[in-house]
Amino acid sequence: MIDTPSLVDQYCHGVLRTELGLGTFEAQLARTEGPPAPGTTLFDTQTGFAVRRWCPPLLGLEPHCPPARYLARRRELGVLESGRRLLRGSGITTYLVDTGVPGDLTGPTELASAGEAAAHEIVRLEQLAEQVADTSGTVESFLANLAESVHGAAATAVAFTSVAGLRHGLALAPEPPGPGEVRGAAGRWLAGRRAGGALTDAVLLRHLLWIAVASGLPLQLHTGLGEPGAGVDRTDPVLLTDFVRATAGLGTDLILLHAYPYHRHAAHLAAVFPHVYADSGAALVRTGARAAAVLAEILELAPFGKILFSTGAQGLPELHVVGARLFREALGRVLGAWVAEGAWSLADAQRVARLIAADNARRVYGLA
Repeated sequence: MIDTPSLVDQYCHGVLRTELGLGTFEAQLARTEGPPAPGTTLFDTQTGFAVRRWCPPLLGLEPHCPPARYLARRRELGVLESGRRLLRGSGITTYLVDTGVPGDLTGPTELASAGEAAAHEIVRLEQLAEQVADTSGTVESFLANLAESVHGAAATAVAFTSVAGLRHGLALAPEPPGPGEVRGAAGRWLAGRRAGGALTDAVLLRHLLWIAVASGLPLQLHTGLGEPGAGVDRTDPVLLTDFVRATAGLGTDLILLHAYPYHRHAAHLAAVFPHVYADSGAALVRTGARAAAVLAEILELAPFGKILFSTGAQGLPELHVVGARLFREALGRVLGAWVAEGAWSLADAQRVARLIAADNARRVYGLA
């Protein structure tokens, strides 16, 4: 009943270019701090079951086939052909790609070609700062080059994204740091940093956020469950409330990525602040067969014009498929039930579905 002919994946990464064995494939299903416990497998998760449900038919196999059989078929087709079949079978028509993660991942152009879709770049602020630090000899040159690099990136990217919550936590002072504070923090970081060292300094992270806000591009903020080792208690989007209030009226939209298990908190902030948007992505991939329940909780609070679809996929084209299929399935169940109950009209359900699937992202990111 609910039709979503176009999907704009407002946050994802590229896919791996290399063939994967069982162990390396499984390691991509979930970012953990080590291999599965002896006698267990990451295929026995909601994400693993969703991969086995939705991906085998795209490679000519029956749904729910055993992992070994699926991976044998994947190797038989080759990484390029299997990737093309999966991406083109996802139904995603536009990808917004965060290019700031390590690994042999395809960029926006390759992803667009493989998926027969459009693609645009999202620039990760922390990686940009680390690249500038590797080529800047002094504090003054670092700060000048950083401002220039952010300005240059704003001319070509559709958004900035920040992992400040994963690097430090979201309980950052909301106001911009002063020039002296920034110079002091930069000096300390550069003096103690080896090439390639990660940026974790709270002052510099705040400085980056405010440079991005000044650019006017949408700013994505990672919240909720993230990289292994990150304290989930530090990534509750509620901790951003003062920063959100400080950026109100400046013309820059904030998108709260992922959020799970704090998705209701993100939805609340999207309801309260006009420039805040809630992502419905990784929460659905993580929860699999329970995705409809999670999506319904986001829809409890967030205005329907403030919710954006994404897959959050990284590494495996299967995760793009799973993110898209679970979203469509969950949206159909939730909105279809409300139509059947008489709470919603079918016309309104169709309109809201298209807002969340694509139209909200096109408006926020200025996509054609």
